[in-house]
Amino acid sequence: MLSRSSFTSLVVGVFAVYVAHTCWVMYGIVCTRPCPGPGPAKEERAGGAAGCIWPYLARRPKLQLSVYTTTRSNIGAENNIDLILNVEDFDIESRFERTVNVSVPKKTRNNGTLYAYIFLHHAGILPWHDGKQVHIVSPLTTYMVPKAEEVNLITGESTTQQIEAEKKQTNALDEPVSHWRSRLTLNVMVEDFVFDGSSLPADVHRYMKMVQLGKTVHYLPILFIDQLSNRVKDLMIINRSTTELPLTVSYDKISLGKLRFWIHMQDAVFSLQQFGFSEKDADEVKGIFVDTNLYFLALTFFVAAFHLLFDFLAFKNDISFWKKKKSMTGMSTKAVLWRCFSTVVIFLFLLDEQTSLLVLIPAGVGAVIELWKVKKALKMTVIWRGMRSTIQFGAYSESEKRTEEYDTQAMKYLSYLLYPLCIGGAAYSLLNVKYKSWYSWLINSFVNGVYAFGFLFMLPQLFVNYKMKSVAHLPWKAFTYKAFNTFIDDIFAFIITMPTSHRLACFRDDVVFLVYLYQRWLYPVDKSRVNEYGESYEEKLKRKPHRD
Repeated sequence: MLSRSSFTSLVVGVFAVYVAHTCWVMYGIVCTRPCPGPGPAKEERAGGAAGCIWPYLARRPKLQLSVYTTTRSNIGAENNIDLILNVEDFDIESRFERTVNVSVPKKTRNNGTLYAYIFLHHAGILPWHDGKQVHIVSPLTTYMVPKAEEVNLITGESTTQQIEAEKKQTNALDEPVSHWRSRLTLNVMVEDFVFDGSSLPADVHRYMKMVQLGKTVHYLPILFIDQLSNRVKDLMIINRSTTELPLTVSYDKISLGKLRFWIHMQDAVFSLQQFGFSEKDADEVKGIFVDTNLYFLALTFFVAAFHLLFDFLAFKNDISFWKKKKSMTGMSTKAVLWRCFSTVVIFLFLLDEQTSLLVLIPAGVGAVIELWKVKKALKMTVIWRGMRSTIQFGAYSESEKRTEEYDTQAMKYLSYLLYPLCIGGAAYSLLNVKYKSWYSWLINSFVNGVYAFGFLFMLPQLFVNYKMKSVAHLPWKAFTYKAFNTFIDDIFAFIITMPTSHRLACFRDDVVFLVYLYQRWLYPVDKSRVNEYGESYEEKLKRKPHRD
């Protein structure tokens, strides 16, 4: 069996290997090795023996960009298609953004799909008559369950005074409906990069179209649709009465390194959706990539990796501490109960708000752990007699009873402040804020109380520490790892989409931990003091066996 220190070292070692491997993979993606062959003229004289693939854009052809819409996923000719954008004398170096109105066919209005065909071809030639054209297809619609309507629970007034009957019917059915993607972001890889045909990157290969020009092979312009820019906030519900919808087409050049990185990120988001992530969950991941500077994004990757490591170590040490915990001396039972209640309420709130799984899953795991801590703190034992179960509570020692007195005294003073604030906040939100249901109001009232005044429930533990003039009974290893994660959460609070109250709670936790640090400095650990196991640090050193 591995000792705890050996297991922790093993985990840290595996983490270091993982980070190093990730850095190496990212370097391979961003920095592609070019073909070491001669120029295209020399290679053609050599019969193309070098195996290099040359860029067609190096010939500086005159190009034209055409965007068509159709209800079919495959087209063979120019039948049943609509031209919505035509950019003659297309300059691949110049970015642009144009908004066009797109006619919505009846099939699309009846919960159907509409596709955009983007062609990059020679100027003055129709795409289907150009043998050197490149094209890519992208759906302009997606399916998603509409957001539930919010109303004032007292007056019954809705967020929008006039709601179409169709929309009401759709919301009542709670079924996915067709939504319009109002943005289409295009990129062309503009680097005159020469690929090595023997080691062509697989990620770029599927976007490449090769042509033989003489004895050398050239790849046509690499056209790419940035799906990460398709955000949920840009979606519009398609009603049966909708005949036209706006579409913003934007273009910008892209480097090879960023193109390969973006392809991998899009594949990762697609994999999440295949594993059951909803459009909204995938949108949270997209927001990290699209709304963040590329260098800051790289920093975020490393910060997220360390967050996972500290999360694991905090859970491990916290569980280890409570698993061995046999006495509640110096520990506030009411603080444990409140932490459990607040964690469960926060989890239900995030579930009701349909928050990203990136936030929801850790909150759910934390709620389960807090429930287990309550069982340990109350010394609960479940005894089964056939099909019936009985819950028994253990007895408290004199020191535990003294701790309970301090705890009750602190809660008595705290209740005079806390309960009126929570009740007043719930009444104010009921009168002035719109909610989807009474359950939503109840959960929001609870969670607002937790977020706004939850840190007050840490005061009983601080009061117990003050009365006992000690903090030795607290799980400081787990506290330290959680503190690191708290500061990391401060960074993620500006990156991952989450409710504002949850974002503010991240900064509140910083203040609480600083108070604990002050108490640790104020009440240094007495190494001669006997702990709840009847042992002291100095006695352990005296009993340490001598080596022969």
